[in-house]
Amino acid sequence: MADIKTFYLPDLGEGLPDATVVEWHVKVGDSIKLDAPLCSMETAKAVVDVPSPYTGKVVKLHGAPGDIIETGAALADFEPDPNAKQRAEAESTGHHHGPKKSVGSPAANDGHKVVASDEGGEVEETAAAREDEGTVVGAMVSGNSVHVEQASSIGGVKAVPAVRALAKKLKIDLARVRPSGADGVVTMKDVKDAAANGSAALGAAPARAVLASAGRHLAPELLQPEPTRGPVSLAGKPVRTAPPSQTASGQPEQLKGVRRNMARVMADAHAQVVPTTLVDDADLHAWIGKQDITARLIRAIVSACKTVPALNAWFDGKNLTRTLHPQVDIGIAVDTDDGLFVPALRNADVLDAAGVRAAIKRLRTQVEERTIPASELSGYTISLSNFGMFAGRYATPVVVPPTVAIVGAGKLSHDVVAVIGGIEVHRRMPLSLTFDHRAATGGEAARFLKAMLDDLALPN
Repeated sequence: MADIKTFYLPDLGEGLPDATVVEWHVKVGDSIKLDAPLCSMETAKAVVDVPSPYTGKVVKLHGAPGDIIETGAALADFEPDPNAKQRAEAESTGHHHGPKKSVGSPAANDGHKVVASDEGGEVEETAAAREDEGTVVGAMVSGNSVHVEQASSIGGVKAVPAVRALAKKLKIDLARVRPSGADGVVTMKDVKDAAANGSAALGAAPARAVLASAGRHLAPELLQPEPTRGPVSLAGKPVRTAPPSQTASGQPEQLKGVRRNMARVMADAHAQVVPTTLVDDADLHAWIGKQDITARLIRAIVSACKTVPALNAWFDGKNLTRTLHPQVDIGIAVDTDDGLFVPALRNADVLDAAGVRAAIKRLRTQVEERTIPASELSGYTISLSNFGMFAGRYATPVVVPPTVAIVGAGKLSHDVVAVIGGIEVHRRMPLSLTFDHRAATGGEAARFLKAMLDDLALPN
């Protein structure tokens, strides 16, 4: 009887409990060599190629594209070639590869680092290895599962975040790409093929855009079938003859990747932190000329951190220890279709307004393109959520351990304020400061907020 070996998914260094199969590079019955790409997995940050732990024949693949695989769970079964050199007992691949390092391969001098390509391709041996112990929202704890992110449907197109990022980078309209994956999922190969043949370039006329009034002039194969409905109304429009079904009202969709991790981190934060929120309004009436609001917010936070260091800190609730930080690294909440990212604006205390704007622009671009290194997604000392750029005045933003505080900036407004001798209309910015009351007192938080208000009140 053939000796069958089962390969259990190793921790790819993300520290998440699960990941999603994007695509298999082999099929059952194929022969594969040691360290050759076995499959691509979507984590919360990037697509990672998992190398084969054996040279031999693929006997079974556990999971299809879109399936979630836990770290430590079976990924594939192999019949090793008895005449080929094998890695001892399928020891950790270390993600080591030959002249080229595929996604998920380790740095040459550090088994805890992997080389990752956010496009799902290969990177040259000279590319810098990236440390994959980071976070999307808050700190991640190393786990034992490989994470697979399932495709989400946005705008009627099913694709995993990495495929969307690649399409954006290659200027491909996903709505025009012919999907080849299971259940109509657009794969990495589909996007690359579309880029090669130029069939789905952005800006081209939509392939499937059909006006309802023009439908009768089109060939039958171009018309999309209508849901089963009853007779038409007097106006000639179809009407429902029964209450909406489950299909009509939508079906539950399992959270994957970034959103899945966000849900875990927020739940953990809610369970661990004792949050208290203070709110007030910063008066911007004295500002001279047009100013960068985000840069001013960053400057005000830095000023407050210097005035009250207790909130620029980490708190260990288990051991009841506190770490005050001399530098100010601000986690900037970035909202995306895939979920919430919190990249760190490093050394904000030494940046001027131009430096702040350049750094934030770089971080946002890397987040949108899913090219941001894991090291940039952790280790911040305090957080900022500028939700007011969309809507909302006050909030109770979530403090993610080990940080102690997060500042929320609301939507600017013109308010009537009382002044000596009458009233005036001033532009004001609502501020919400949520802090972990285990690590800081109400007085410290109030003084921190006062320091921010004082700095924001300065002319420039």
